[in-house]
Amino acid sequence: MPSRKPNVILIFSDNHPADMMGCSGNAEVQTPHLDRLAAGAVRFSNAFCPNAMCSPCRASVLTGLMPSQHGIHTWLDDDVVAEWPDEWNAIGEFDALPERLARLGYDTALIGKYHLGIADAPQNGFREWVTLQIGHVLSFYDNDMIDNGERYRYSGHSVDFFTEKALDYLARRGREPEKPFFLFLTYPAPYGHWPSIQGEPTNRHADTYKGMAMHSVPREGISKNLIDWMFVRHDKMPKDDPGFYRDVARIPNDLPTLRNYYSQMSMVDEGVGQVLGALEREGLSDDTLVIYTSDHGMSLGQHGFWGHGEDTWPSNTHREAHHIPLIVKPPVSEARANVEPSLVGTTDIFATILDYAGADLPPPAESRSRSLRALLAGEPTEWEDAVFMEQEETRAIRTSKWLLMRRFAPTGYDFHDELYDLETDPDERNNLIDEPACAAVVAELSDRIDSFFSRYANPKWDLWHGGTAKSNSTRPFLWKEAWGKDWAPDY
Repeated sequence: MPSRKPNVILIFSDNHPADMMGCSGNAEVQTPHLDRLAAGAVRFSNAFCPNAMCSPCRASVLTGLMPSQHGIHTWLDDDVVAEWPDEWNAIGEFDALPERLARLGYDTALIGKYHLGIADAPQNGFREWVTLQIGHVLSFYDNDMIDNGERYRYSGHSVDFFTEKALDYLARRGREPEKPFFLFLTYPAPYGHWPSIQGEPTNRHADTYKGMAMHSVPREGISKNLIDWMFVRHDKMPKDDPGFYRDVARIPNDLPTLRNYYSQMSMVDEGVGQVLGALEREGLSDDTLVIYTSDHGMSLGQHGFWGHGEDTWPSNTHREAHHIPLIVKPPVSEARANVEPSLVGTTDIFATILDYAGADLPPPAESRSRSLRALLAGEPTEWEDAVFMEQEETRAIRTSKWLLMRRFAPTGYDFHDELYDLETDPDERNNLIDEPACAAVVAELSDRIDSFFSRYANPKWDLWHGGTAKSNSTRPFLWKEAWGKDWAPDY
């Protein structure tokens, strides 16, 4: 018997760029299950995250808010857990998605990585609570888990662990089909950093990538902006581990690492396939909204850096680090297959799920989150041709035609804005910011950025106007120099 409201499965991978799937044109990575999902669903080819770091995007999908609204501007550093308040929940003051759904009668489950505060006990309205004890991914094996209050170490691959727990959860939900559920399945892979992906892969997909040339990963010289960031970190934060950025500079040309990274993507793909198979077995597939996405993208060497938008100086919002996969399969009554080019974002997932659940949507004055339901149905709708992003000292707008990156000012650093014509320069190589012919475009896009953040930023968390960040910043020295030596993260 179908549930009165649709079930929802939101699958989040970790550090997965949109172009690393077969269905998006990558001939080397093997993702048959995601490809099959996309073939019967809507794949958004221009989906972007608001920030290219883990914790901010997890907060944004659960609240529908931008980093300058919820206060998390970068990953929440496990090394400073001792400074966090007891049982700290980084988005505890907000009415999060699972809390809203629980009030509508949904059973709610987090199975996977949390990375939004103290993980000892359920947070944010989740009833089922299976997660990692820390947010970092140091290895895919031998991880300490929290399984509904029980703590133990799981020796196998973490993707397998969370898949097994998801399958068990779906089997239990299949025995109560009248009660809708929300499953937030958050795989801690493919991840993409040492030590977790260092060396040739050893998982069961290793043979698929043995000897692969990895032509889908570009070979470029190291970006000056990455080197600048290494020097700035050395000078301004000498206690931080200098080895991390030496490693980041080496990864794009290390073939064993690249093969390992792709093999972890195949592990995620296999897990997705098992979850979709379980939906079919339990008779839940026709009445379930399935969404696959990632917390953020990942530069795999494009523009001369590996990793996140904050891994250069100044930070950047180039496509690769912010471009996310987004595949949405509505309940069967509304399902259609299509590639949708409209510009959409992580925050839109929040409103979309609420829309399908029959909940009130956040008013535009409070959240930019927009329901994707009309786009999914192929119905005419007014849709603003823009997404907005922020990476501490960089704020950006992307339209189908332009990408403008604006930098915080004034500072003592040699920051420059950047403008790219995405129609003539889709790889974002030719900075037109100083072209006189583009002055009007720069002014118009700058006004849109200012208007957006004036409308949505919370003064407490607005770094550009004296605000602070929750827990930590990757540029604390910059904000101390701008706002005084007493500037510090808050909670």
